[in-house]
Amino acid sequence: MTEHTAPTVSVEWLSDHLDDKGLVVVDSTTLLSVPDEGPYTVESGRPGFEAEHIPGALFADLTTDFADTGAPAPWTVPPSEKFAVSAGALGIGPGRTVVVYDRSTGFWATRLWWQLRLEGFDGAVVLDGGLRAWKAAGLPVTDEPTPTPIPMAFQAERRPELLRSTEEVAAAVDDRRTVLVNVLDPETYRGDKHTYARDGHIPGSVNLPVGEVLDPETGRLRPVEELRALFDGAGLLDPGVTPVTYCGGGIAATGVAHALALVGREDVAVYDGSMTAWAADPSLPLVTGDSPR
Repeated sequence: MTEHTAPTVSVEWLSDHLDDKGLVVVDSTTLLSVPDEGPYTVESGRPGFEAEHIPGALFADLTTDFADTGAPAPWTVPPSEKFAVSAGALGIGPGRTVVVYDRSTGFWATRLWWQLRLEGFDGAVVLDGGLRAWKAAGLPVTDEPTPTPIPMAFQAERRPELLRSTEEVAAAVDDRRTVLVNVLDPETYRGDKHTYARDGHIPGSVNLPVGEVLDPETGRLRPVEELRALFDGAGLLDPGVTPVTYCGGGIAATGVAHALALVGREDVAVYDGSMTAWAADPSLPLVTGDSPR
């Protein structure tokens, strides 16, 4: 298996290596419906996967197998022990390279990429542009069932520095060494759109909408030099601070964390509960208005 050290691979690279021994390709699509007003709804992406996927790919259900289903917020990081069982069942373990993709914006793929890194696994990469880019390149898809993978022993070794709880974020609001990054759209950030229990953003947060890391026409990541300029303008490349990204439920936040890793910033933490958890607690402060950047 040819190693790939960057956090992303192209469809051309995957096509060339699709039959490599030690390669695990995973679709982590989840269906999320966000109305103009009111709460979002969630569905598994498995039916779509079964209808169309990259040959040999497996499916990872982020709503069940890779989530703490007993937690108040969906997709909450599960205990390491549960994650290890689910990852091992997909044949993920030592010596494997895992290419994660989705059939949407790419942020379901970055969520599983981040979870694998959180649990100490460095062999995961994201397919740039996902299934959309794969099909645009004229590469094949199939509806044939994937053979059951040979289970592996996944050894989870959590990196707690990549994860933030509500309590930790609350303690860091006035910490100059932390930059809180709200990756939601500007209307939601300002509090003009009602999506969560309360409107606004965590005090001191900068607004960097996750869509800014992508080329809107192709769905692929913007060039590295453009990403670096974007992040530098938001103050996220300062080695004296730690970026902590958050969104609505900890999904889109991983998209910015992944793009930051692409420019060499691998210490970014994700607030897993994000606005779903923060806005649900009336004792926690929220502010409205424009970004300070």
